[in-house]
Amino acid sequence: MHNLSAATTVCHASGVPAAFQCSEAMGHWICIDHGTKRIGLAVGDTEHAIATPLKVVPAEPHSAAIEKIKAVVDEYNADGVVVGWPLNMDDSEGPQGRQARAMAAELAGLGLPDVRLWDERLSSFAADRVLAGMLTRKKRTAVQDAVAAAEILQDFFACGGPDSAPRPDEIPD
Repeated sequence: MHNLSAATTVCHASGVPAAFQCSEAMGHWICIDHGTKRIGLAVGDTEHAIATPLKVVPAEPHSAAIEKIKAVVDEYNADGVVVGWPLNMDDSEGPQGRQARAMAAELAGLGLPDVRLWDERLSSFAADRVLAGMLTRKKRTAVQDAVAAAEILQDFFACGGPDSAPRPDEIPD
């Protein structure tokens, strides 16, 4: 395991000064909340620094998931892709973090625009908080990953966007 605190910027948007809000020049971004069963997708309107949940796609078969992600990137003419990076609370990268980083590297290798990693710690908890009391458990499970992706993307925007996020090839193995 690696300690990655030097490579990451943790903001988690509460109380972020206006100076750190994203600028219009950042364009539109797609966020991926990678999981072993489901992948949540969100899109960000950087003009207003707003992230919106899009959909959840099955993680398997892997090739189909990649094709669906590429289709969403094309559909929204995205300028970049943010992959949620589940780091441990001590800033180390565990097995799920390595899987997310591998997916980010794969997407970058396929020519997707400006692929970045963003610390997603507690994004599922935040998604649960947003969805609390709104849906049945089954319906909540069906949208939780997309809401988590929107939470990740919102934090990415609030903390400076791509200037604050590493590319997959910038992280040591």
